[in-house]
Amino acid sequence: MAEITAALVKELRERTGQGMMECKKALVAAGGDIEKAIDDMRASGAIKAAKKSGNIAAEGSIAVRVEGGRGLIIEVNSQTDFLALQDDFKAFVKDSLDEAFEQKLTEVAPLIASRESAREALVAKCGENVNIRRLTAVEGEVVGAYLHGHRIGVLVTLKGGDAELAKDIAMHVAASNPAVLSPADVSEELVAKEKEIFLQLNADKIAGKPENIVENMIKGRINKFLAEASLVEQPFVKDPEVKVGELAKKAGAEIVSFVRYEVGEGIEKAEVDFAAEVAAQVAATKK
Repeated sequence: MAEITAALVKELRERTGQGMMECKKALVAAGGDIEKAIDDMRASGAIKAAKKSGNIAAEGSIAVRVEGGRGLIIEVNSQTDFLALQDDFKAFVKDSLDEAFEQKLTEVAPLIASRESAREALVAKCGENVNIRRLTAVEGEVVGAYLHGHRIGVLVTLKGGDAELAKDIAMHVAASNPAVLSPADVSEELVAKEKEIFLQLNADKIAGKPENIVENMIKGRINKFLAEASLVEQPFVKDPEVKVGELAKKAGAEIVSFVRYEVGEGIEKAEVDFAAEVAAQVAATKK
């Protein structure tokens, strides 16, 4: 019997739209065989169908809430962007956000469990898979948020400054997508990888140059990489003459942290070749 891992339960849940407990029970009964679990669930009438990738929920919405030094951001996924714009889905997202905020949740698992009945009712009504994917809660002296439509959301925490400054910085994060807060936060692994890439791309330019010249070239590229990846070193989107870190400092503030969510990031989406699909259907009709 294969081990019933959380990842396996998550995959079955994404492919069937069923609850965590139902998926775990099905996997246990099927000895950890996900395809058998799907067949058994279909046979029992629990689901109508489950395709290898057709039920992956990679669209959806980001929602944020900020009140008095507290902030919360969540991602709720749907199969289509169309559903993400519908009132029933929006209401589910808002209710989930409000519950997590009021209960002061810091992990997503309790919210998923609490909202399971409401999620199943929405799935039954809309015919699409819906999943609460993740949440992050923050606290600080000043917390600001920015929501770009329903697809990108950011929370920024400051020491000093005000909510308007935090919102401006959050807007910058939404647009520029920095990897880390400051250069010191960039891992040695990433720096080494960037150095390796630079050497590969510039092998012809480096060939024959003295070692100290090469080192200076590498140092210049790494410094540029650190600046591009770090929030405090990036030119502020509203005023490129000022770095984001300088903007905060001028306002008597320090950026403590930021969280950026974008719908579907990290989820492997199904790629549909419609031309091939149509060609296959045409060929089938000629048989």
